[in-house]
Amino acid sequence: MAKKSKEKKKISTKLLHKYRLVILNEDTFEEKLAFKLTRLNVFVLLSLSTICLIALTTLLIAFTPIKEYIPGYSSTALKKQAVELNFKTDSLQQVIALNDQYYASIKKVLKGELATVEFNRDSILEAASIDPSEVDLSPTAADSILRAKVEKEDKYNLFETAKSKANFVLFPPANGEISEQYNVEEKHYAVDVVLAKDTPIKATADGTVIFAEWTAETGFVILIEHSYGLLSVYKHNASLTKTQGDLVKAGEVIATAGNTGELSTGPHLHFELWSDGYPVNPTNFIDFK
Repeated sequence: MAKKSKEKKKISTKLLHKYRLVILNEDTFEEKLAFKLTRLNVFVLLSLSTICLIALTTLLIAFTPIKEYIPGYSSTALKKQAVELNFKTDSLQQVIALNDQYYASIKKVLKGELATVEFNRDSILEAASIDPSEVDLSPTAADSILRAKVEKEDKYNLFETAKSKANFVLFPPANGEISEQYNVEEKHYAVDVVLAKDTPIKATADGTVIFAEWTAETGFVILIEHSYGLLSVYKHNASLTKTQGDLVKAGEVIATAGNTGELSTGPHLHFELWSDGYPVNPTNFIDFK
């Protein structure tokens, strides 16, 4: 017993025996740093450092992309692809099951395995018939409120025009002599008005510009869409003052007369008028003189 207690005391003495760690300047032997250490302190510090190093390494591997470089770990992109493939596989299985049911139904129809059901057509018609005298057609309170609301909105509708087709007037785009009349047989669905170069060309009615570009055959062309399915076309212009999408008013300048395009033989306006997709004679509605 005395021997064991002596050995324990010797071990504790070794663990708690103090040592001095000194850092000296090699040239002057001047003492720079000094630490008082015991074997127990060194053991504790090494153990804590090892635990911290292991914990830090574990965190880096678990929560950073570094783990992808360790054998046995799959990349995040690969996991995402696996999840997407799993969803696609499940969807394909459902589609295959529905197709199998569909093909099985077609197979039964082709083989004539469907059971026929007999019914009395007259009994169905009698069941579906309704006696008008038994139906209450009087408006409900909610229906009356809705009708009054709609009538009030229509009464003060700002977009409802007061003009009718009978009062719809077309403004002459330009005044001048007509060199070539409207001729359906020659497929000349327009009138050519002789004008001086750079004469202002005006919109024949309110509308929206749906085309304003250069073409090789007809030069600068502008198309305006009006109310009641009416479309006006102005060709061989020297320049355009409006672009596609612009809103124009009747009489507003939209272009200047010119001699552009391969089919032009002099300064003039080639004016077309279309109604619901069919050409009409502009002189029936507009006085160009």
